[in-house]
Amino acid sequence: MTSTTSAASGTIAIMRPPVAPRTSALSVLFGDFASAAITVVTGGLLLLAGPKIAQWAIVDAVFTRADPRACQTGGACWAFIADKLRFILFGVYPPDQQWRPLVVIGLILAGVLVTVSPALWGRRLVFGWGLLIVAMLALMWGGFLGLAFVPTNSWGGLPVTLLLAVVSLGLGFPLAVLLALGRRSDKPVMRMLSIFAIEIVRGLPLVGLLFVAAILLPLLLPSDWTIDKLGRTVAALTVFSAAYLAEVVRGGLQGVPMGQEEAARALGIPYWKTIWHIVLPQAIQKVIPPLTNTAIVMVKNTSLVMIVGVFDMLNAGRSAASDPAWPAPYAETYLFVAAMYFLICYGISRYSLWLERRVHERDDR
Repeated sequence: MTSTTSAASGTIAIMRPPVAPRTSALSVLFGDFASAAITVVTGGLLLLAGPKIAQWAIVDAVFTRADPRACQTGGACWAFIADKLRFILFGVYPPDQQWRPLVVIGLILAGVLVTVSPALWGRRLVFGWGLLIVAMLALMWGGFLGLAFVPTNSWGGLPVTLLLAVVSLGLGFPLAVLLALGRRSDKPVMRMLSIFAIEIVRGLPLVGLLFVAAILLPLLLPSDWTIDKLGRTVAALTVFSAAYLAEVVRGGLQGVPMGQEEAARALGIPYWKTIWHIVLPQAIQKVIPPLTNTAIVMVKNTSLVMIVGVFDMLNAGRSAASDPAWPAPYAETYLFVAAMYFLICYGISRYSLWLERRVHERDDR
């Protein structure tokens, strides 16, 4: 306990040390009463539902490949997933050519693993991803070096989901940076056009944008121009992701002090070099969590392309579950597809957490 004397009034103010909050076993385990109540209710529901879920998913389940009639025991029919795995993963891609989408999946994973290291970020990585995407699309199409030509309406499953996510985010991010810079520009025309583009796209549901791309876009193009359904879907997803990423990037740009640009201008550094080498790296570091959230949302949004006839992983699973030879294993199919989406999105979230820790550790040095 300390005391201080006021020179004006001559009074002595006694300063007491802060009182430590009372702790109990309940507060240590659960927090306050509301948290404890929610925990108890949730635990009770899990205890009630857990045995039934285990009975259905494990005890009464059929795991090995068997006749479809063996799945009429009331348990989960995981044998259906084993039997339809190739169809769910690759869709209606020709069975004798399914090694090609499998290689595409491997190339995407390899590209992601290379991109994980920030030390490799730069123009070479961007150029490498461009070549990789071209190579993957060429491998899926075929028609050269003895590879059979496979049209895009025969593509499906996991490769389409990954390609849609990678291409839409890869093309959408540079466009998002331009829109964010345009919205912060002091030139009225550029600023108004950027605001108009961002707000129009953000004000439309993705389903409506997909229908616009699938139905109206061919009517707006010249009669001798044709863009297949997959290309129109990529265009819609790219515009959608660019609008949302633009607001995230703009938030990061606002967090960078104006003195950074002013100092660069005073040193005679060109505008675009200032943005690319000074401002943008700092802005991206500040918005890693919202960027990650947008990427995860875009991965999940690829499941909506089924409404315009693109055969993604969810559409392939639903088509596989409609096989009349099996006892309608929709629950097992959707759980498997959900697990695939979860693994992709969880991997993105864990990488963002690692990247955040790395940035904080570097700033603390």
